[in-house]
Amino acid sequence: MKTFEQTLQELHRKHDILLSRENIREEKGNGIAYRYHYPVVTNEHIPLEWRYDFNPATNPHCLERIGVNACMNAGAIKWKDKYLLMVRVEGADRKSFFAIAESPNGVDNFRFWERPVDLPDIDPEETNVYDMRLTAHEDGWIYGIFCSERHDPTAQPGDLSSAIAKAGIVRTKDLIRWERLPDLKSKSQQRNVVLHPEFVNGKYALYTRPQDGFIDAGSGGGIGWALIDDITKAEVLSEQIIDKRYYHTIKEVKNGEGPHPIKTPQGWLHLAHGVRACAAGLRYVLYLYMTSLDDPSKVIAQPGGYFLAPIGEERIGDVSNVLFSNGWIADEDGKVFIYYASSDTRMHVAVSTIDILTDYCMNTPKDGLRSAASVTCINELIDKNKKYKER
Repeated sequence: MKTFEQTLQELHRKHDILLSRENIREEKGNGIAYRYHYPVVTNEHIPLEWRYDFNPATNPHCLERIGVNACMNAGAIKWKDKYLLMVRVEGADRKSFFAIAESPNGVDNFRFWERPVDLPDIDPEETNVYDMRLTAHEDGWIYGIFCSERHDPTAQPGDLSSAIAKAGIVRTKDLIRWERLPDLKSKSQQRNVVLHPEFVNGKYALYTRPQDGFIDAGSGGGIGWALIDDITKAEVLSEQIIDKRYYHTIKEVKNGEGPHPIKTPQGWLHLAHGVRACAAGLRYVLYLYMTSLDDPSKVIAQPGGYFLAPIGEERIGDVSNVLFSNGWIADEDGKVFIYYASSDTRMHVAVSTIDILTDYCMNTPKDGLRSAASVTCINELIDKNKKYKER
């Protein structure tokens, strides 16, 4: 039987091997983005000192004291030449919190900072927080907008599943000290709110997702757009839908903005998630679209179908058949690191470039919304290729 010290040494050895493991680019795919073989952050990446009591007097069997269920839905930012993920860490108790993991290259060697994020606690009714989008705004602050969840006070007695979602807002200058601003005021529930990185007409701009309920989008028509006078007293007074939901598409049930868009010479590049219902439940995929540089609320390119969908082991987890992203990083050389969670369990990375992603958006056919239109697009491509061969 191993001693306490032997068990602890073995834990450290395996943990160091995991954190130092080199990731491998997968060569299969459609050329739009390359996945990497290993997840970049999992529950096993969590520091041992967050989970184990190292004192043999109080933990003689070297048991894990605080369990971690999943690491998922991470915001992302480049900071002091390091790639940072604002990870949603979900404990075995179902409570989520935020923690920052740092990598030197964006694809492996992610290590968590010493402590979880110390988020200001301003509401005793707030039960859970998760899915933070990070935006370095031109006003000089880094903002984080996240879901703030609480039990629905109007729920019937015994109903412990009904919830209410609000958009919580924090800001920082150093990613260590966080100022909590009042939650976003809105007539509807909001769970996927993203701050645009620049002022628009002198105002802060938000991508929203109005919902009738915590889960159900209901009459909420898709991804919205709202201008805010004062981010310290943020309130949605007027909202327009810029990316609609459609019947029998990847986003028929609901859709939501992922991270804030990336500015390119051709327009603003957006990453979003779409949800449809199927026999296995809800299926989440990722898709791209673009909006105008002059008017970020005007869609200029909308390729049909999904950009990334769960494959292989990505389809298995706490909530299976799900890809979700709320973080990506565009490097100065045009490389784009797309961070996504699979099945609400682990974090992955796929890598592409600005040129490839904009080409994909601008030159991929739109969804014609009917089977006949899909066949027409294929025939048009066949005819185009025939003419090219005959030249």
